[in-house]
Amino acid sequence: MSAAPVAAGARITTARALPLLRLDPRTKVLLVLATSLVVMAPDGASFIPAALVLGVLLALSEGAWVRAVALPVGAAGIAAVAYLLPAAVPHPAVGVVTTMAAYTVRFVAVGGVALHLVSTTSPTELTAALRAARFPRAVTVSAAVMLRFLPTITAEARAVYDAMRLRGIGGWGGMLRHPVLSIERFTVPLIASSLRAAEDLSAAALLRGLGSVTRPTTMRPPRFGPADLAAALVAVVLGAATVLW
Repeated sequence: MSAAPVAAGARITTARALPLLRLDPRTKVLLVLATSLVVMAPDGASFIPAALVLGVLLALSEGAWVRAVALPVGAAGIAAVAYLLPAAVPHPAVGVVTTMAAYTVRFVAVGGVALHLVSTTSPTELTAALRAARFPRAVTVSAAVMLRFLPTITAEARAVYDAMRLRGIGGWGGMLRHPVLSIERFTVPLIASSLRAAEDLSAAALLRGLGSVTRPTTMRPPRFGPADLAAALVAVVLGAATVLW
């Protein structure tokens, strides 16, 4: 096999991996914070469609087609439970379900924007951006550790679930037959593996000088660009359209 096709394939793979709209990590953080403050406010239900549209646009910008479709479809299903189910089934017990569904829609709307931050931002980029924004060191270190810790916990949870399935003690059948025992068999190994992963991440963070007093230098300092201005304008237009409408 010649080197030219391999290089061409590598370039295509890299181009697909990179998002179509490269935003500064500070812009992503501000979008997540603004969406959370607006949607989670007492009267924030009216801003849910705007947050969903923003999440879909961000998903399309990075080429996450599955998320771009699943986000509005899932939100529409949960909203139907929250707002249409009480009229169809007027029962007091339904009120608890509809209340939980109403808040779940808000979390889904904010999660669509937050997933863009998690999927397109590396811990190094986030740390450099937060340092450039003069965030306190406690916030910078916590955000970097969280961004590295969440994918690790997700992988460990999948490994524990697969191990339970191989031993015949997992799945929905086992959960329904023995719910407490299934939760115990899943939680205990997950906690043990999480503690080991936390120790490894702490050691790696110390080796990288994450909590050092000296301010580290960045090879690629974060810079705002036209994409950040476009994202801010889209967010402002969506918010203004919601208020005026």
